Amino acid sequence: MAGYCVRLLRVNLSTGEINKENLDTVLAKKFVGGRGLATYLLSQEIDPGIDPFDSANRIIFATGPLTGSRAPASGRYMVVTKSPLSGTIASSNSGGFWGPELKRAGFDLIIIQGKSDKPCYLSIKNSIVEIKDAEKYWGKLVSEATDMLLEEAQDPKARVLVIGPAGEKLTLLASVMNDKYRAAGRSGVGAVMGSKNLKAIVVRGTGTLAPANLDATKEVLKEVRKKIQENEVTSKGLPTYGTSVLVNVINETGIYPTRNFQQAYFETADKVSGEVLAEKYLVRNVACFGCPIACGRHSSIDGVECEGPEYETLWAYSANCGVDDLAAVIRANNWCNEYGLDTISAGATIACAMEMYEKGIIKPDEIDGPPLKFGSSEAIVEWSRKMGAAEGFGAKLALGSYRLAEEYGVPELSMSVKKLELPAYDPRGAQGQGLQYATSNRGGCHVRGYLISPEVLGLPEQLDRFSLEGKAVWVKAFQDLTAVIDSLGLCLFTSFALGAHDYRDMLNAIAGGDWTTDTLLDAGERIWNLERIFNLKAGVLPEADKLPSRLLEEPIPDGPSKGHVHHLAELLPQYYKERGWDEQGIPSGAKLSQLDIV
Repeated sequence: MAGYCVRLLRVNLSTGEINKENLDTVLAKKFVGGRGLATYLLSQEIDPGIDPFDSANRIIFATGPLTGSRAPASGRYMVVTKSPLSGTIASSNSGGFWGPELKRAGFDLIIIQGKSDKPCYLSIKNSIVEIKDAEKYWGKLVSEATDMLLEEAQDPKARVLVIGPAGEKLTLLASVMNDKYRAAGRSGVGAVMGSKNLKAIVVRGTGTLAPANLDATKEVLKEVRKKIQENEVTSKGLPTYGTSVLVNVINETGIYPTRNFQQAYFETADKVSGEVLAEKYLVRNVACFGCPIACGRHSSIDGVECEGPEYETLWAYSANCGVDDLAAVIRANNWCNEYGLDTISAGATIACAMEMYEKGIIKPDEIDGPPLKFGSSEAIVEWSRKMGAAEGFGAKLALGSYRLAEEYGVPELSMSVKKLELPAYDPRGAQGQGLQYATSNRGGCHVRGYLISPEVLGLPEQLDRFSLEGKAVWVKAFQDLTAVIDSLGLCLFTSFALGAHDYRDMLNAIAGGDWTTDTLLDAGERIWNLERIFNLKAGVLPEADKLPSRLLEEPIPDGPSKGHVHHLAELLPQYYKERGWDEQGIPSGAKLSQLDIV
Protein backbone atom coordinates (compact mmCIF):
# COMPACT_ATOMS: atom_id res chain seq x y z
CA MET A 1 0.00 0.00 0.00
CA ALA A 2 1.54 3.29 -1.09
CA GLY A 3 1.01 6.07 1.43
CA TYR A 4 1.60 3.71 4.33
CA CYS A 5 4.84 2.35 5.74
CA VAL A 6 2.74 -0.68 6.79
CA ARG A 7 4.64 -0.76 10.07
CA LEU A 8 4.00 0.51 13.56
CA LEU A 9 6.30 0.85 16.53
CA ARG A 10 5.24 -0.41 19.96
CA VAL A 11 7.24 0.67 23.01
CA ASN A 12 6.60 -0.63 26.53
CA LEU A 13 8.34 1.75 28.90
CA SER A 14 7.74 -0.49 31.90
CA THR A 15 9.64 -3.44 30.45
CA GLY A 16 11.85 -1.71 27.93
CA GLU A 17 10.48 -3.84 25.11
CA ILE A 18 10.51 -2.36 21.61
CA ASN A 19 8.57 -4.15 18.90
CA LYS A 20 8.06 -3.38 15.24
CA GLU A 21 4.72 -4.72 14.06
CA ASN A 22 3.06 -4.98 10.69
CA LEU A 23 0.18 -2.60 10.13
CA ASP A 24 -3.16 -4.26 9.46
CA THR A 25 -3.92 -2.92 6.00
CA VAL A 26 -7.61 -3.82 6.23
CA LEU A 27 -7.94 -1.66 9.35
CA ALA A 28 -5.85 1.06 7.77
CA LYS A 29 -8.32 1.36 4.92
CA LYS A 30 -11.34 1.06 7.18
CA PHE A 31 -10.19 3.94 9.42
CA VAL A 32 -7.97 5.76 6.85
CA GLY A 33 -5.01 6.34 9.21
CA GLY A 34 -4.00 9.09 11.64
CA ARG A 35 -6.85 10.05 13.94
CA GLY A 36 -9.15 7.26 12.77
CA LEU A 37 -6.73 4.35 13.03
CA ALA A 38 -5.30 5.56 16.35
CA THR A 39 -8.82 5.88 17.77
CA TYR A 40 -9.58 2.28 16.80
CA LEU A 41 -6.34 0.98 18.31
CA LEU A 42 -6.85 2.92 21.55
CA SER A 43 -10.43 1.61 21.79
CA GLN A 44 -9.18 -1.95 21.40
CA GLU A 45 -6.24 -1.75 23.77
CA ILE A 46 -7.55 0.07 26.84
CA ASP A 47 -10.65 0.16 29.00
CA PRO A 48 -12.14 3.61 28.27
CA GLY A 49 -12.89 3.92 31.98
CA ILE A 50 -9.19 3.84 32.86
CA ASP A 51 -7.48 6.62 34.81
CA PRO A 52 -5.60 8.60 32.12
CA PHE A 53 -2.45 8.50 34.25
CA ASP A 54 -2.59 4.71 34.71
CA SER A 55 0.46 3.11 33.12
CA ALA A 56 -1.90 0.89 31.08
CA ASN A 57 -3.19 3.93 29.21
CA ARG A 58 -1.70 4.32 25.75
CA ILE A 59 -0.50 7.43 24.01
CA ILE A 60 -0.40 7.03 20.23
CA PHE A 61 1.46 9.24 17.76
CA ALA A 62 -0.12 8.65 14.36
CA THR A 63 0.50 9.85 10.83
CA GLY A 64 -1.89 9.48 7.90
CA PRO A 65 -1.42 8.10 4.39
CA LEU A 66 -0.79 11.59 3.01
CA THR A 67 1.55 12.76 5.81
CA GLY A 68 4.91 13.60 4.27
CA SER A 69 3.59 13.14 0.74
CA ARG A 70 3.59 15.55 -2.18
CA ALA A 71 0.11 16.74 -1.17
CA PRO A 72 -0.01 20.36 0.03
CA ALA A 73 0.11 20.96 3.80
CA SER A 74 0.90 17.32 4.55
CA GLY A 75 2.87 17.87 7.74
CA ARG A 76 0.19 16.82 10.22
CA TYR A 77 0.14 14.05 12.80
CA MET A 78 -2.16 13.16 15.71
CA VAL A 79 -1.63 12.43 19.41
CA VAL A 80 -4.41 10.12 20.63
CA THR A 81 -4.95 8.99 24.22
CA LYS A 82 -7.50 9.34 27.02
CA SER A 83 -7.67 12.95 28.20
CA PRO A 84 -6.85 13.73 31.83
CA LEU A 85 -8.60 17.09 31.47
CA SER A 86 -11.95 15.99 30.09
CA GLY A 87 -12.07 12.21 30.50
CA THR A 88 -13.00 11.98 26.81
CA ILE A 89 -10.91 10.61 23.99
CA ALA A 90 -8.07 13.03 23.32
CA SER A 91 -7.05 13.48 19.74
CA SER A 92 -4.75 16.44 19.33
CA ASN A 93 -3.26 17.59 16.03
CA SER A 94 0.04 19.24 15.20
CA GLY A 95 1.98 20.32 12.14
CA GLY A 96 5.60 21.19 11.44
CA PHE A 97 8.01 18.50 10.28
CA TRP A 98 8.00 15.79 12.94
CA GLY A 99 5.19 13.70 11.41
CA PRO A 100 6.78 13.45 7.94
CA GLU A 101 10.11 12.54 9.57
CA LEU A 102 8.44 9.61 11.36
CA LYS A 103 7.11 8.39 8.02
CA ARG A 104 10.58 8.68 6.49
CA ALA A 105 11.91 6.57 9.36
CA GLY A 106 9.51 3.84 8.26
CA PHE A 107 6.67 4.01 10.78
CA ASP A 108 3.02 4.98 10.43
CA LEU A 109 2.50 5.32 14.15
CA ILE A 110 4.00 4.77 17.60
CA ILE A 111 2.11 3.18 20.49
CA ILE A 112 3.58 4.02 23.90
CA GLN A 113 2.46 1.99 26.90
CA GLY A 114 3.71 1.42 30.43
CA LYS A 115 5.77 3.82 32.50
CA SER A 116 9.50 4.25 32.82
CA ASP A 117 10.91 4.27 36.34
CA LYS A 118 12.99 7.32 35.45
CA PRO A 119 12.91 10.11 32.85
CA CYS A 120 13.63 8.77 29.38
CA TYR A 121 13.31 9.64 25.72
CA LEU A 122 12.86 7.62 22.58
CA SER A 123 15.48 7.81 19.82
CA ILE A 124 14.50 6.67 16.32
CA LYS A 125 17.04 6.59 13.51
CA ASN A 126 15.32 4.72 10.72
CA SER A 127 15.06 1.13 12.02
CA ILE A 128 17.31 1.74 15.04
CA VAL A 129 15.08 2.47 18.03
CA GLU A 130 16.40 3.02 21.56
CA ILE A 131 15.07 4.12 24.94
CA LYS A 132 17.59 6.59 26.36
CA ASP A 133 18.12 8.35 29.67
CA ALA A 134 16.58 11.83 29.90
CA GLU A 135 17.55 12.87 33.43
CA LYS A 136 19.55 15.85 32.18
CA TYR A 137 16.63 17.06 30.05
CA TRP A 138 13.96 16.76 32.75
CA GLY A 139 12.88 20.17 33.98
CA LYS A 140 14.22 21.95 30.92
CA LEU A 141 12.08 24.36 28.94
CA VAL A 142 11.01 23.27 25.47
CA SER A 143 13.56 25.29 23.46
CA GLU A 144 16.53 24.31 25.62
CA ALA A 145 15.54 20.64 25.72
CA THR A 146 15.10 20.64 21.94
CA ASP A 147 18.54 22.14 21.35
CA MET A 148 20.20 19.71 23.78
CA LEU A 149 18.49 16.69 22.21
CA LEU A 150 19.52 17.79 18.72
CA GLU A 151 23.09 18.18 19.92
CA GLU A 152 23.04 14.65 21.34
CA ALA A 153 21.52 13.29 18.14
CA GLN A 154 24.46 14.78 16.20
CA ASP A 155 22.20 15.32 13.23
CA PRO A 156 20.73 18.77 12.51
CA LYS A 157 18.05 17.15 10.33
CA ALA A 158 16.58 15.18 13.24
CA ARG A 159 13.17 16.28 14.50
CA VAL A 160 12.25 16.63 18.17
CA LEU A 161 8.90 16.12 19.89
CA VAL A 162 9.04 17.06 23.56
CA ILE A 163 7.10 18.07 26.65
CA GLY A 164 7.94 21.01 28.85
CA PRO A 165 7.82 21.26 32.65
CA ALA A 166 4.01 21.50 32.52
CA GLY A 167 3.79 17.98 31.12
CA GLU A 168 6.36 16.69 33.60
CA LYS A 169 4.26 18.05 36.46
CA LEU A 170 1.12 16.39 35.00
CA THR A 171 -0.54 19.76 34.44
CA LEU A 172 -3.94 19.06 32.91
CA LEU A 173 -3.43 21.76 30.27
CA ALA A 174 -0.07 20.40 29.09
CA SER A 175 0.62 20.13 25.39
CA VAL A 176 3.03 18.08 23.30
CA MET A 177 5.45 20.33 21.39
CA ASN A 178 7.46 19.62 18.24
CA ASP A 179 9.91 21.68 16.20
CA LYS A 180 10.00 24.02 19.24
CA TYR A 181 6.84 25.94 18.41
CA ARG A 182 4.31 23.52 16.93
CA ALA A 183 1.81 22.13 19.45
CA ALA A 184 -0.53 19.21 19.82
CA GLY A 185 -2.12 21.55 22.25
CA ARG A 186 -5.49 20.47 23.52
CA SER A 187 -6.88 17.93 26.03
CA GLY A 188 -3.79 17.57 28.23
CA VAL A 189 -1.93 15.07 26.05
CA GLY A 190 1.41 16.37 27.36
CA ALA A 191 0.44 15.31 30.87
CA VAL A 192 -0.13 11.72 29.72
CA MET A 193 3.34 11.72 28.18
CA GLY A 194 4.71 13.10 31.42
CA SER A 195 2.91 10.45 33.47
CA LYS A 196 4.99 7.87 31.60
CA ASN A 197 8.25 9.74 32.35
CA LEU A 198 8.70 10.20 28.61
CA LYS A 199 10.36 13.54 27.88
CA ALA A 200 10.79 13.35 24.13
CA ILE A 201 10.81 11.40 20.88
CA VAL A 202 13.68 12.27 18.55
CA VAL A 203 13.27 11.04 14.98
CA ARG A 204 15.54 10.91 11.95
CA GLY A 205 14.43 9.18 8.80
CA THR A 206 16.04 8.92 5.37
CA GLY A 207 13.46 6.84 3.54
CA THR A 208 11.42 8.01 0.57
CA LEU A 209 7.67 8.08 0.07
CA ALA A 210 6.72 7.32 -3.53
CA PRO A 211 3.12 7.83 -4.72
CA ALA A 212 1.07 4.93 -6.06
CA ASN A 213 0.57 6.65 -9.41
CA LEU A 214 3.04 9.39 -10.23
CA ASP A 215 1.25 10.71 -13.31
CA ALA A 216 -2.14 10.79 -11.59
CA THR A 217 -0.55 12.45 -8.55
CA LYS A 218 0.95 15.23 -10.68
CA GLU A 219 -2.38 15.85 -12.38
CA VAL A 220 -4.42 15.89 -9.18
CA LEU A 221 -1.97 18.08 -7.29
CA LYS A 222 -1.82 20.57 -10.14
CA GLU A 223 -5.57 21.10 -9.81
CA VAL A 224 -5.51 21.14 -6.01
CA ARG A 225 -2.72 23.70 -5.82
CA LYS A 226 -4.54 25.87 -8.34
CA LYS A 227 -7.61 25.94 -6.08
CA ILE A 228 -5.48 26.88 -3.06
CA GLN A 229 -3.79 29.65 -5.03
CA GLU A 230 -7.12 31.06 -6.21
CA ASN A 231 -8.85 31.03 -2.83
CA GLU A 232 -8.85 34.39 -1.02
CA VAL A 233 -8.31 32.84 2.42
CA THR A 234 -5.49 30.44 1.53
CA SER A 235 -3.71 32.68 -0.99
CA LYS A 236 -4.05 36.11 0.65
CA GLY A 237 -5.57 36.27 4.13
CA LEU A 238 -3.59 33.52 5.87
CA PRO A 239 -0.22 34.16 4.14
CA THR A 240 -0.42 37.91 4.75
CA TYR A 241 -1.62 38.03 8.35
CA GLY A 242 -1.61 34.43 9.56
CA THR A 243 -4.56 33.04 11.48
CA SER A 244 -4.84 36.40 13.28
CA VAL A 245 -6.38 37.81 10.10
CA LEU A 246 -9.60 36.70 11.80
CA VAL A 247 -9.39 39.14 14.73
CA ASN A 248 -11.13 42.08 13.07
CA VAL A 249 -13.40 39.83 10.98
CA ILE A 250 -14.79 37.99 13.99
CA ASN A 251 -14.93 41.09 16.17
CA GLU A 252 -16.88 43.06 13.57
CA THR A 253 -19.29 40.12 13.29
CA GLY A 254 -19.95 40.51 17.02
CA ILE A 255 -18.91 37.01 18.07
CA TYR A 256 -15.47 37.79 19.55
CA PRO A 257 -15.79 36.54 23.16
CA THR A 258 -14.73 39.27 25.55
CA ARG A 259 -13.99 39.19 29.30
CA ASN A 260 -14.86 35.52 29.74
CA PHE A 261 -17.77 35.64 27.27
CA GLN A 262 -19.54 38.43 29.17
CA GLN A 263 -19.50 40.39 25.92
CA ALA A 264 -18.90 39.50 22.28
CA TYR A 265 -17.30 42.68 20.94
CA PHE A 266 -13.87 43.95 22.03
CA GLU A 267 -13.73 47.71 21.66
CA THR A 268 -9.94 47.88 21.10
CA ALA A 269 -9.45 44.72 19.07
CA ASP A 270 -7.69 46.69 16.34
CA LYS A 271 -4.72 47.12 18.71
CA VAL A 272 -4.18 43.36 18.90
CA SER A 273 -4.94 42.30 15.35
CA GLY A 274 -3.08 40.33 12.73
CA GLU A 275 -2.37 43.58 10.94
CA VAL A 276 -0.58 45.05 13.97
CA LEU A 277 1.28 41.78 14.55
CA ALA A 278 2.58 41.91 10.97
CA GLU A 279 3.51 45.59 11.22
CA LYS A 280 5.33 45.56 14.56
CA TYR A 281 6.59 42.08 15.38
CA LEU A 282 6.66 39.85 12.29
CA VAL A 283 10.09 38.72 11.10
CA ARG A 284 8.95 36.32 8.39
CA ASN A 285 6.27 33.82 7.45
CA VAL A 286 6.77 30.19 8.43
CA ALA A 287 5.44 27.14 6.59
CA CYS A 288 4.98 23.60 7.84
CA PHE A 289 6.07 20.67 5.67
CA GLY A 290 4.93 21.01 2.07
CA CYS A 291 2.64 23.94 2.79
CA PRO A 292 1.97 26.64 0.16
CA ILE A 293 -0.04 28.74 2.64
CA ALA A 294 2.70 29.57 5.19
CA CYS A 295 0.39 30.98 7.87
CA GLY A 296 2.99 30.66 10.67
CA ARG A 297 4.35 33.87 12.19
CA HIS A 298 8.04 34.06 13.11
CA SER A 299 8.05 37.02 15.49
CA SER A 300 10.51 38.94 17.61
CA ILE A 301 10.07 40.65 20.97
CA ASP A 302 12.52 41.69 23.70
CA GLY A 303 15.33 40.55 21.42
CA VAL A 304 13.96 37.02 21.40
CA GLU A 305 12.73 35.34 18.23
CA CYS A 306 9.68 33.14 18.59
CA GLU A 307 6.59 31.97 16.73
CA GLY A 308 3.02 33.14 16.97
CA PRO A 309 0.71 34.03 18.43
CA GLU A 310 -2.01 32.26 16.49
CA TYR A 311 -5.54 33.70 16.34
CA GLU A 312 -6.93 31.55 19.16
CA THR A 313 -3.99 32.42 21.42
CA LEU A 314 -4.23 36.09 20.62
CA TRP A 315 -7.94 36.06 21.47
CA ALA A 316 -7.55 34.03 24.68
CA TYR A 317 -5.06 36.50 26.13
CA SER A 318 -6.42 39.73 24.65
CA ALA A 319 -10.19 40.11 24.30
CA ASN A 320 -11.03 37.26 26.64
CA CYS A 321 -8.86 38.81 29.34
CA GLY A 322 -9.70 42.40 28.36
CA VAL A 323 -6.07 43.12 27.38
CA ASP A 324 -5.17 45.19 24.31
CA ASP A 325 -1.40 44.98 24.78
CA LEU A 326 -0.04 42.81 21.94
CA ALA A 327 3.47 42.68 23.41
CA ALA A 328 2.06 41.13 26.61
CA VAL A 329 0.09 38.59 24.58
CA ILE A 330 3.27 37.54 22.75
CA ARG A 331 5.14 37.16 26.04
CA ALA A 332 2.34 35.04 27.52
CA ASN A 333 2.33 32.91 24.38
CA ASN A 334 6.09 32.43 24.69
CA TRP A 335 5.75 31.14 28.25
CA CYS A 336 3.13 28.66 27.08
CA ASN A 337 5.41 27.42 24.31
CA GLU A 338 8.35 27.08 26.68
CA TYR A 339 6.47 25.29 29.46
CA GLY A 340 4.30 23.32 27.03
CA LEU A 341 0.82 24.68 27.79
CA ASP A 342 -2.36 24.81 25.71
CA THR A 343 -2.68 28.53 25.03
CA ILE A 344 -6.46 28.42 24.55
CA SER A 345 -7.14 26.72 27.87
CA ALA A 346 -4.46 28.72 29.71
CA GLY A 347 -5.77 32.08 28.56
CA ALA A 348 -9.40 31.06 29.06
CA THR A 349 -8.68 29.84 32.58
CA ILE A 350 -7.03 33.15 33.47
CA ALA A 351 -10.12 34.94 32.06
CA CYS A 352 -12.38 32.79 34.22
CA ALA A 353 -10.22 33.57 37.27
CA MET A 354 -10.39 37.27 36.45
CA GLU A 355 -14.18 37.22 36.49
CA MET A 356 -14.15 35.29 39.76
CA TYR A 357 -11.63 37.73 41.26
CA GLU A 358 -13.56 40.83 40.22
CA LYS A 359 -16.77 39.33 41.65
CA GLY A 360 -15.05 38.69 44.99
CA ILE A 361 -15.14 34.89 44.67
CA ILE A 362 -11.34 34.60 44.61
CA LYS A 363 -9.94 36.76 47.42
CA PRO A 364 -6.81 38.92 47.06
CA ASP A 365 -5.10 37.13 49.95
CA GLU A 366 -5.43 33.78 48.17
CA ILE A 367 -3.16 34.64 45.29
CA ASP A 368 0.61 35.05 45.18
CA GLY A 369 0.95 37.14 42.05
CA PRO A 370 -0.51 40.11 40.19
CA PRO A 371 -4.18 40.93 40.83
CA LEU A 372 -6.39 38.93 38.48
CA LYS A 373 -8.06 41.94 36.90
CA PHE A 374 -9.40 42.24 33.38
CA GLY A 375 -7.06 44.39 31.31
CA SER A 376 -3.91 43.52 33.25
CA SER A 377 -0.93 42.86 30.97
CA GLU A 378 1.18 41.86 33.95
CA ALA A 379 -1.38 39.27 35.02
CA ILE A 380 -1.58 37.36 31.73
CA VAL A 381 2.21 37.11 31.47
CA GLU A 382 3.06 36.20 35.05
CA TRP A 383 0.14 33.82 35.60
CA SER A 384 1.03 31.98 32.41
CA ARG A 385 4.52 31.43 33.77
CA LYS A 386 3.21 30.33 37.16
CA MET A 387 0.74 27.93 35.54
CA GLY A 388 3.54 26.35 33.51
CA ALA A 389 5.68 25.97 36.60
CA ALA A 390 2.69 24.81 38.70
CA GLU A 391 3.79 27.43 41.19
CA GLY A 392 1.59 28.73 44.01
CA PHE A 393 -1.92 29.69 42.90
CA GLY A 394 -0.72 28.94 39.37
CA ALA A 395 -0.96 25.23 40.18
CA LYS A 396 -4.67 25.69 40.85
CA LEU A 397 -5.16 27.58 37.60
CA ALA A 398 -3.29 24.83 35.76
CA LEU A 399 -6.13 22.42 36.52
CA GLY A 400 -8.27 24.32 34.03
CA SER A 401 -11.23 26.65 34.36
CA TYR A 402 -13.83 24.00 35.13
CA ARG A 403 -12.06 22.56 38.17
CA LEU A 404 -11.14 26.06 39.33
CA ALA A 405 -14.71 27.36 39.14
CA GLU A 406 -16.18 24.14 40.53
CA GLU A 407 -13.93 24.33 43.59
CA TYR A 408 -15.41 27.75 44.38
CA GLY A 409 -18.98 26.59 43.73
CA VAL A 410 -19.45 28.49 40.46
CA PRO A 411 -18.89 25.95 37.66
CA GLU A 412 -21.15 28.03 35.42
CA LEU A 413 -18.36 30.62 35.13
CA SER A 414 -16.18 28.10 33.29
CA MET A 415 -16.72 28.67 29.57
CA SER A 416 -16.08 25.06 28.67
CA VAL A 417 -17.73 21.97 27.20
CA LYS A 418 -16.85 18.61 28.71
CA LYS A 419 -14.26 20.52 30.79
CA LEU A 420 -12.36 21.71 27.68
CA GLU A 421 -12.29 25.49 27.35
CA LEU A 422 -14.17 27.05 24.44
CA PRO A 423 -12.24 28.85 21.70
CA ALA A 424 -12.60 32.25 20.05
CA TYR A 425 -16.14 32.33 18.62
CA ASP A 426 -19.24 33.19 20.64
CA PRO A 427 -21.89 30.60 19.67
CA ARG A 428 -24.74 32.96 20.47
CA GLY A 429 -24.02 34.57 17.12
CA ALA A 430 -23.15 31.40 15.21
CA GLN A 431 -25.74 28.71 15.86
CA GLY A 432 -24.02 25.96 13.87
CA GLN A 433 -20.69 26.54 15.61
CA GLY A 434 -22.45 26.31 18.98
CA LEU A 435 -24.02 22.98 18.08
CA GLN A 436 -20.59 21.73 17.02
CA TYR A 437 -19.11 22.83 20.37
CA ALA A 438 -21.76 20.98 22.34
CA THR A 439 -21.44 17.74 20.39
CA SER A 440 -17.67 17.67 19.85
CA ASN A 441 -16.17 14.38 20.97
CA ARG A 442 -13.28 16.07 22.74
CA GLY A 443 -15.20 18.98 24.27
CA GLY A 444 -15.11 22.71 23.51
CA CYS A 445 -13.32 22.67 20.18
CA HIS A 446 -13.53 24.59 16.90
CA VAL A 447 -11.46 22.22 14.75
CA ARG A 448 -13.76 19.23 14.89
CA GLY A 449 -16.15 21.02 12.52
CA TYR A 450 -15.36 24.62 11.63
CA LEU A 451 -18.84 26.04 11.01
CA ILE A 452 -17.37 29.55 11.07
CA SER A 453 -16.37 28.84 7.47
CA PRO A 454 -19.94 28.85 6.08
CA GLU A 455 -21.56 30.94 8.82
CA VAL A 456 -19.09 33.84 8.68
CA LEU A 457 -16.61 33.42 5.83
CA GLY A 458 -19.15 32.14 3.30
CA LEU A 459 -17.16 29.01 2.40
CA PRO A 460 -18.25 26.86 0.63
CA GLU A 461 -21.45 28.97 0.72
CA GLN A 462 -22.89 31.66 2.93
CA LEU A 463 -25.25 30.52 5.69
CA ASP A 464 -27.42 32.69 7.91
CA ARG A 465 -25.50 32.42 11.17
CA PHE A 466 -28.57 33.07 13.30
CA SER A 467 -30.78 30.54 11.53
CA LEU A 468 -31.34 27.03 12.91
CA GLU A 469 -32.50 25.57 9.62
CA GLY A 470 -30.24 22.85 8.24
CA LYS A 471 -27.52 23.41 10.85
CA ALA A 472 -27.60 19.82 12.13
CA VAL A 473 -26.93 18.60 8.59
CA TRP A 474 -24.04 21.01 8.15
CA VAL A 475 -22.49 20.15 11.52
CA LYS A 476 -22.55 16.42 10.83
CA ALA A 477 -21.05 16.92 7.36
CA PHE A 478 -18.24 19.14 8.66
CA GLN A 479 -17.48 16.80 11.57
CA ASP A 480 -17.24 13.77 9.29
CA LEU A 481 -15.08 15.54 6.70
CA THR A 482 -12.79 16.90 9.40
CA ALA A 483 -12.31 13.37 10.76
CA VAL A 484 -11.19 12.36 7.26
CA ILE A 485 -8.76 15.28 6.88
CA ASP A 486 -7.21 14.56 10.30
CA SER A 487 -6.88 10.90 9.37
CA LEU A 488 -5.23 11.66 6.03
CA GLY A 489 -2.51 13.74 7.68
CA LEU A 490 -3.41 17.04 6.01
CA CYS A 491 -3.97 20.52 7.42
CA LEU A 492 -7.57 21.55 7.98
CA PHE A 493 -6.87 24.93 6.38
CA THR A 494 -6.82 23.25 2.99
CA SER A 495 -10.59 22.80 3.36
CA PHE A 496 -11.12 26.53 2.80
CA ALA A 497 -10.27 25.82 -0.83
CA LEU A 498 -10.89 22.09 -1.28
CA GLY A 499 -13.88 19.75 -1.10
CA ALA A 500 -14.35 16.07 -0.27
CA HIS A 501 -13.75 15.03 -3.88
CA ASP A 502 -10.32 16.70 -3.84
CA TYR A 503 -9.27 14.67 -0.79
CA ARG A 504 -10.62 11.55 -2.49
CA ASP A 505 -8.57 12.21 -5.62
CA MET A 506 -5.37 12.88 -3.67
CA LEU A 507 -5.80 9.73 -1.61
CA ASN A 508 -6.43 7.53 -4.65
CA ALA A 509 -3.49 8.94 -6.59
CA ILE A 510 -0.94 9.02 -3.78
CA ALA A 511 -1.91 6.02 -1.64
CA GLY A 512 -3.76 3.99 -4.24
CA GLY A 513 -7.24 2.56 -3.94
CA ASP A 514 -10.74 3.01 -5.22
CA TRP A 515 -12.16 5.49 -2.74
CA THR A 516 -15.33 7.33 -3.69
CA THR A 517 -16.52 10.52 -2.06
CA ASP A 518 -19.23 8.52 -0.28
CA THR A 519 -16.90 5.81 1.05
CA LEU A 520 -14.47 8.45 2.28
CA LEU A 521 -17.19 10.36 4.15
CA ASP A 522 -18.51 7.04 5.47
CA ALA A 523 -15.06 6.51 7.00
CA GLY A 524 -15.31 9.93 8.64
CA GLU A 525 -18.71 9.03 10.06
CA ARG A 526 -17.29 5.70 11.28
CA ILE A 527 -14.49 7.50 13.10
CA TRP A 528 -16.90 10.00 14.69
CA ASN A 529 -19.18 7.25 15.98
CA LEU A 530 -16.25 5.22 17.31
CA GLU A 531 -15.11 8.26 19.31
CA ARG A 532 -18.65 8.66 20.62
CA ILE A 533 -18.74 5.02 21.74
CA PHE A 534 -15.37 5.47 23.50
CA ASN A 535 -16.72 8.47 25.41
CA LEU A 536 -19.91 6.66 26.43
CA LYS A 537 -17.86 3.75 27.77
CA ALA A 538 -15.65 6.27 29.58
CA GLY A 539 -18.73 7.65 31.36
CA VAL A 540 -19.02 10.84 29.29
CA LEU A 541 -22.76 10.63 28.69
CA PRO A 542 -25.07 12.60 26.35
CA GLU A 543 -25.89 14.94 29.24
CA ALA A 544 -22.46 16.43 28.59
CA ASP A 545 -23.61 17.67 25.15
CA LYS A 546 -24.30 21.13 26.49
CA LEU A 547 -23.08 24.71 26.54
CA PRO A 548 -22.41 26.99 29.52
CA SER A 549 -25.68 28.43 30.82
CA ARG A 550 -24.49 31.98 30.07
CA LEU A 551 -24.60 31.23 26.36
CA LEU A 552 -28.11 29.81 26.57
CA GLU A 553 -29.68 32.35 28.92
CA GLU A 554 -27.81 35.68 28.72
CA PRO A 555 -28.24 37.58 25.44
CA ILE A 556 -25.16 39.22 23.96
CA PRO A 557 -25.33 42.71 25.52
CA ASP A 558 -24.00 44.83 22.67
CA GLY A 559 -22.37 44.85 19.26
CA PRO A 560 -23.47 43.39 15.90
CA SER A 561 -24.93 40.24 17.50
CA LYS A 562 -26.73 42.03 20.33
CA GLY A 563 -29.72 40.27 21.84
CA HIS A 564 -28.95 36.72 20.70
CA VAL A 565 -28.59 33.50 22.73
CA HIS A 566 -27.84 30.00 21.55
CA HIS A 567 -30.77 27.66 20.84
CA LEU A 568 -29.15 24.33 21.66
CA ALA A 569 -32.36 22.76 23.00
CA GLU A 570 -33.93 23.04 19.56
CA LEU A 571 -30.86 21.96 17.59
CA LEU A 572 -29.67 18.96 19.62
CA PRO A 573 -32.60 16.63 18.82
CA GLN A 574 -32.19 17.47 15.13
CA TYR A 575 -28.51 16.59 15.36
CA TYR A 576 -29.12 13.25 17.08
CA LYS A 577 -31.67 12.37 14.39
CA GLU A 578 -29.29 13.38 11.61
CA ARG A 579 -26.63 11.17 13.16
CA GLY A 580 -28.96 8.18 13.28
CA TRP A 581 -28.76 8.08 17.08
CA ASP A 582 -31.66 7.58 19.45
CA GLU A 583 -33.39 10.47 21.21
CA GLN A 584 -30.96 10.21 24.12
CA GLY A 585 -27.93 10.62 21.86
CA ILE A 586 -26.83 6.98 21.80
CA PRO A 587 -25.73 5.52 18.43
CA SER A 588 -28.32 2.95 17.39
CA GLY A 589 -27.45 -0.65 16.68
CA ALA A 590 -28.54 -0.16 13.09
CA LYS A 591 -26.18 2.79 12.66
CA LEU A 592 -23.23 0.92 14.15
CA SER A 593 -23.99 -2.09 11.98
CA GLN A 594 -24.20 0.12 8.91
CA LEU A 595 -20.78 1.57 9.73
CA ASP A 596 -19.33 -1.87 10.54
CA ILE A 597 -18.25 -0.96 14.06
CA VAL A 598 -20.62 -3.20 16.04
